[in-house]
Amino acid sequence: MSTVSTYRVAAAQMEPKLGRLAENLERILERLGEAARAGAHLVVFPECALSGYGFSSREEGMAHAVPIDGAEVRRVVEACRRHSGFCVFGLLERDGSRLFNACVLTGPDGVVGSYRKVHLPYLGIDMFVDPGDRPFAVHDAGGLRVGMHICYDGSFPETARVLALLGADLLVLPTNWPTHSECAAEHMIPTRAMENTVYVMAVNRVGEESGFRFIGSSSIVDPNGRLLARAGADSGEVLLAEIDPARARQKHLVRVPGRHEIDRFADRRPRFYQPLVAPNGRD
Repeated sequence: MSTVSTYRVAAAQMEPKLGRLAENLERILERLGEAARAGAHLVVFPECALSGYGFSSREEGMAHAVPIDGAEVRRVVEACRRHSGFCVFGLLERDGSRLFNACVLTGPDGVVGSYRKVHLPYLGIDMFVDPGDRPFAVHDAGGLRVGMHICYDGSFPETARVLALLGADLLVLPTNWPTHSECAAEHMIPTRAMENTVYVMAVNRVGEESGFRFIGSSSIVDPNGRLLARAGADSGEVLLAEIDPARARQKHLVRVPGRHEIDRFADRRPRFYQPLVAPNGRD
């Protein structure tokens, strides 16, 4: 069991190049090394950082997809071993004839876990991938409990709540936010952090691809919704912040002892929430 009380985490905002896996992988490895040398325990990259996002068909996406146990992921594992750290990065996952928008958590000992995007917008490669088919899960990254979700998943508060109920200290959201997503970047991330008393990292890309401009604005937010670090809108950069899992694990918040105390988990009333899981005709 780790005895570390705080962890330095890094959000690596970058500009993936569509379909240029080898080039994108080298950039991921460079930024991973840069962040590790700055003391980062965990480095998080954008959605589809390995492949790019704006493919116009399933066939194009499949041609640039990789298996979770493939050579590209092994290269990142090797880098994690070399730097004694952890990494989350987005990719297109090929699993037989199936195609997923996914992210993977790697560490010094191999793949810790992976996630397949559950909520799919009508945009980019998400128009052609298969919907995620696995339950939300929390993974141990050297003593830090990490919950992964991707981009549009963040717009569904149930996603963050489930990951928090499963014990996440930190929610990571690799994303490809284009223009018109400014509200999500500015308001959604601190809201998800505050309402679940967890740290949240949103890691976006920059640049233009397939006719879309991406807005950057990656951020790291604490369990009170307070901004710890934010990137600009136009350039790649690495954000660093210190996080304390004990803060995320203390859900009972005492503002004024005996007069103002809240616990957003213990105070829930699940028997009133049935409409949240009623069938909607699509699932």
